Amino acid sequence: MFRLPLFPIGAVLFPSALLPLHIFEPRYRRLVARCLEFDRRFGLVFHDPDRHGPFLFEEGRVGTVAEIEEFQILPDGRSLISIRGAERFRIVDGIESDEPFYEGLVETFEDRSPGEGITQRRIRSIELFHGVTETLPTPPEHLPDFDPGVETSFRLAALIQIDPAWQQALIESRSEEKRLDRLDLILQAAIDGGAAAEPI
Repeated sequence: MFRLPLFPIGAVLFPSALLPLHIFEPRYRRLVARCLEFDRRFGLVFHDPDRHGPFLFEEGRVGTVAEIEEFQILPDGRSLISIRGAERFRIVDGIESDEPFYEGLVETFEDRSPGEGITQRRIRSIELFHGVTETLPTPPEHLPDFDPGVETSFRLAALIQIDPAWQQALIESRSEEKRLDRLDLILQAAIDGGAAAEPI
C-alpha cells in the first residue's frame, strides 16, 4: 500500500492514455504544486457529485495513477497540465492531513492473468475498431498502431466517446477479456448504425 494525493473529477483516465486538465481550484493548484515538487504523480478518481454526492473516500473505489507530463502556468495562478495514465489503484482508506486536497491510502489494482487466446481476442477487437472507422463520413487521418501482444482494451476504450460511468466500469474490471467483450458490443453496434459512441 502507498499514500497518494487524490483528484476526484467527472472523467476517467485509462492506463497509457493522455488527458489535458485545467487546474483552477486552490486545493488542486496546491496538489499539482506538491506533485511537481516530488514524483509528479497523483490519483485520478472518477466522481460525479450529481450522481455520487460528496467525495467520501469510498473504500474499494478504483482509479488511475496520473503522471504529469506537461505543465503550463497561467498568469493568474491557474495552470494547464497534461497527464498520462499509469497503473490502476484501489482506495483502502482516507488520510487526514494538513493539505487542502484529498489524500488516500491505496493499493495497486491489477488484472488477473489473461487466457492463452488473448492475442487473437485482441486482434478481433482491433479489427472491429478499424471497421468502425471505415464507416465514418470522415475517417481519422491518424490512428495508433495497436500491438496485440500487450494490453489493448484500455487503448481502444480511450478512443471511444461514451459516458464516463461506462468507462469507469471498464477501469474496475480485472479481466481484459471481459473488457474487450464490452467494447465489442459498442463497436459492433456502431458498425450496425445503432451506437451512441463514436471513435475520436
